[in-house]
Amino acid sequence: MEVCVEAVSKIWNVAGAAPVTALDTVHHGFPSGRFSCLLGPSGCGKSTLVQIVGGLETPSTGKISIFDPATAHSAPVGAASIMMWQGLNLFPWRSVIDNVAFGLEVAGIGRRERHERARAMLAAVGLTGFDRHLPRQLSGGMRQRVALARALIMERPILLMDEPFAALDAQTKIVMQEELLRIFDATRKTVLFVTHAIDEAILLGDEIVVMTARPGRIKEVIPIDLQRPRSFDLVNTKEFGALFQHVFHLIREEVTRAMSEQAGQASEQAA
Repeated sequence: MEVCVEAVSKIWNVAGAAPVTALDTVHHGFPSGRFSCLLGPSGCGKSTLVQIVGGLETPSTGKISIFDPATAHSAPVGAASIMMWQGLNLFPWRSVIDNVAFGLEVAGIGRRERHERARAMLAAVGLTGFDRHLPRQLSGGMRQRVALARALIMERPILLMDEPFAALDAQTKIVMQEELLRIFDATRKTVLFVTHAIDEAILLGDEIVVMTARPGRIKEVIPIDLQRPRSFDLVNTKEFGALFQHVFHLIREEVTRAMSEQAGQASEQAA
């Protein structure tokens, strides 16, 4: 499924404060079956944009269109996507298998079928034999795999991921990145992945959508033409280094500009 973002803006109205423009007239087509990474300074609206695509927030202006380019059939916003958050939101009192099968349970799927599908998904993410464990009995990386399995089991063509690996230690993060690469190669979902990490965006993405500091606009879209399948070994290549430098300079420009603007505003208020 392709995601078309057309002139989307988002303004937050806060009682007793000036309105905050999080996104300003964003246009972009996220291609079907491609892995798109959204990268930008903190507060630039990356997460807000993904939540709008998922139907969890409404735009102040503009619209989101979801359609299958092969058939031209469209889908309501949110109906074709599933969200994976940085906070895992696992139910601590439910077993691993019942956490993974929760969405199927809500959809009315019977216990036997949903458990069969959940076991197959747990096997796909390397958690065979842990179906009866509770989340607190797993490592951080294993809990992350449970959350990923819970999202994938719904079989939605669009996967929205909001900094899902940000809280992991460096070693576990690498393992989860390579696991996600493997799953993407097997499923070819349309993925929108929010991150602050330049190396993560290059390793995972088919494109990097670099956003400006608030109000968030698209500064540049960088194609990542590195051959798939990929592994962490790519970070040592010349091509990876060149991409990193290019993206880093774009981000540094935005962070520097945002800091200068904040310093100017602080001086005005002090005066």
